[in-house]
Amino acid sequence: MQKLRLMRNIYLGIKSLMLHKLRSLLTMLGIVFGVASVIAMLSIGEGASKEALEQIRKLGSTNILITSMKPVEEEAAANVRVFMSVYGLLYDDELRIKESFASVERTAPAKIVRKEGRLYERALELRIVGTTPSWFDLVRRPFLAGRGLSDHDVRTHANVVVLTEYGARRLLATEKTIGQNLRIGGTYFEVVGIVRSEAEQGGTIQTPDQEIDAYIPLNVAKTRFGDVNVRMSSGSREMERVELHQLIVEVKSNEEVEATAAGITAMLERFHKNTDYRVSVPLALLRQAEAFKRTSNIVLGSIAGISLLVGGIGIMNIMLASVTERTREIGVRRAIGAKRKQIIIQFLIETVVLSTVGGFIGIGIGISIPWAVTQFSGMPTDVTLYSLALSVGISMAVGIIFGLYPARRAANLDPIEALRHE
Repeated sequence: MQKLRLMRNIYLGIKSLMLHKLRSLLTMLGIVFGVASVIAMLSIGEGASKEALEQIRKLGSTNILITSMKPVEEEAAANVRVFMSVYGLLYDDELRIKESFASVERTAPAKIVRKEGRLYERALELRIVGTTPSWFDLVRRPFLAGRGLSDHDVRTHANVVVLTEYGARRLLATEKTIGQNLRIGGTYFEVVGIVRSEAEQGGTIQTPDQEIDAYIPLNVAKTRFGDVNVRMSSGSREMERVELHQLIVEVKSNEEVEATAAGITAMLERFHKNTDYRVSVPLALLRQAEAFKRTSNIVLGSIAGISLLVGGIGIMNIMLASVTERTREIGVRRAIGAKRKQIIIQFLIETVVLSTVGGFIGIGIGISIPWAVTQFSGMPTDVTLYSLALSVGISMAVGIIFGLYPARRAANLDPIEALRHE
């Protein structure tokens, strides 16, 4: 009996709304645009945050990245003729870090120089990364062929190189890959592996690797290319002496990362006269990004929620007008025995139907907007289930909250006065 009565009330509510199709449609537009804006804004914000968080996670939550950088004093005096610029991390810095901190699991140093790689007539400028086998454990990238650097390569000073997929396609196309001899800066290196580089070129987070990288043993890089780099530009010559360009430090647990990073920073300050390094903690960046994500979701959701509020006010306005128009109908129903509760339910059903139908239409539009943004701009978006559920829930709540006052006003009409209404 209760179900039949509810179905009858829903039928009457829909029938009443269909009598004024255009007015009902215009009333729903506020809810439609409100729901669509909530989903679209949360999806775009979620996509951007997810991309940034993923880039940070690739750096490793237990890793500390230390990068050599030219001191501010030398940058400011760039117009002054300097014979040689000496800055950056030292080989001794790595040894001191490994010996001084019990929380350090392992390190991966990197010496970086730019040299031309050549095979027959093909040539490509490569970023030569002299490092140790630990690099491939700390900067995890899938191997497409062959292997990484080994301890045997380091002990024997082997002239071996691991290319990225990009470098292999540019230099080794149509040729055999593993075992090929590649000329780098006047020395031949045997290709022993090909790794996929996942560096985000142009991204906001700088990853340790690039698509033009070629990895060789650190001691080979030091012997073959030395610590002094000479750059020629516009007829001038600039000389730099940098021992290590990067140092990745892996800590045993997340709880020890920030304390270890603070200790490393204090130690470097003691042994470096100038600030010629930068210490980055991906875990701290991750926490900041997650906090910013939560804040941005609240802000974006609040801004979009204003549209739903406006839509709710529109529903209340129309339902108040509907109560005035249907005063005589309400009087007739009350006169033949309808209770106030039934009148309230009838008007609430009408407002909930308006807001719910508008909500589902808004979901369709809200899903299509992020899809269009991704297709035409390449910006990542992520439509989450909670944003859909939140939008539908809010739209139904708006219908109930903003329909309650008109419904109670209709139910409180005096039947005799309502029957006299013209």
